Amino acid sequence: YGCTTCIGNSGPIIPAVQEAVESSDVVLTSVLSGNRNFEGRISPHVRANYLASPPLVVAYALAGTVDIDMATEPLGEDEAGQPVYLKDLWPTNEDVQSAVTASVKRSIFEDEYGVVFDANAAWNAIEGSGGDLYEWNPSSTYIQEPPFFVGITPEEPSVESIHGARVLCLLGDTVTTDHISPAGAIPEDSPTTAYLESNGVVRRDFNSYGSRRGNHEVMMRGTFGNIRLKNQLAPGTEGGWTMNLLTGEVTSIYDAAMHYQEENIPLVVLTGSEYGTGSSRDWAAKGTFLLGVKAVIATSYERIHRSNLVGMGVLPLQFQEGQSWRSLGLSGQETFDISVPDTIASGSTLEVVARKTDGSELRFVTDVRLDSPVEVRYWRNGGILHTVLRDMARA
Repeated sequence: YGCTTCIGNSGPIIPAVQEAVESSDVVLTSVLSGNRNFEGRISPHVRANYLASPPLVVAYALAGTVDIDMATEPLGEDEAGQPVYLKDLWPTNEDVQSAVTASVKRSIFEDEYGVVFDANAAWNAIEGSGGDLYEWNPSSTYIQEPPFFVGITPEEPSVESIHGARVLCLLGDTVTTDHISPAGAIPEDSPTTAYLESNGVVRRDFNSYGSRRGNHEVMMRGTFGNIRLKNQLAPGTEGGWTMNLLTGEVTSIYDAAMHYQEENIPLVVLTGSEYGTGSSRDWAAKGTFLLGVKAVIATSYERIHRSNLVGMGVLPLQFQEGQSWRSLGLSGQETFDISVPDTIASGSTLEVVARKTDGSELRFVTDVRLDSPVEVRYWRNGGILHTVLRDMARA
């Protein structure tokens, strides 16, 4: 379900190699012909991933290392012990065209697609239900009704300010959507593992986050759960950890977020530049919303992720030029108040009040990154889904 190397479905690496990575801090690398190369994407234990054409992937596999200059160094030796270079193996255009002509036939497509509706007996045996509404199965661990519309009102709600917010994540620069959105294999000893096992799913049937993206219970447990995430609220850790500021305990980001929700405490994320760079991943915004994050304050944003946050009703704010959470001396343990006027508009600013543990206050101004009147409308409605639903109801 989903592509293999792109989303981490290529399976675990050799146990001995995994042990070496964990014990010796080895930087394991991969070379792939996919379109994603973020750290941890191919495997949680692979830190560096290089994109290359399929023939180059084969060449690197023959060489067994990425530490090679293929223009001058041999990939290996032939049976006679003579060096073999990339130029000796690289096909000519004529070689490629000859292989395509001999292999790609019209009959291949006719044979496969001619029986597409009746060849798969297992698929055809699945019974479907009719009706206008989908019949949710409460015992399914693959798809559940998401709570995006819980408590929705027919009319646009009034603007609410954010009071007494705590920091869920204190992050650095270039936090990608792969750090935020669940992807690839489901790690052991994670909140997701506990959820699946409590629902009777054995480890061999865990599948991947990509296959379970229709179940918000799985996806929100994996949000900010990337094993390479470095949350400065839990220094010395790597992965989906944070400090629960209500208890002082270092715990999973999901468990802390649920505790805050029980206490009706809103959350914020403080982060650096290029926040949300990488793939446009819808669950990076959906998971953030479901964890209870009301606002993100970043040094700068990747364009699409900022828009996706707006689409889920999360307020994107930006430190003003030359400022960051570091330059302001924020530790992440403060309590935040953000007064949002009903007249909020694109291009406006908002003052943030951070109350420190010693009782002192720090006030700073942020830029509102609702970049158009349409985005202001989406955010006021609680996101694009709520906006569309209200428009449909009025129509």
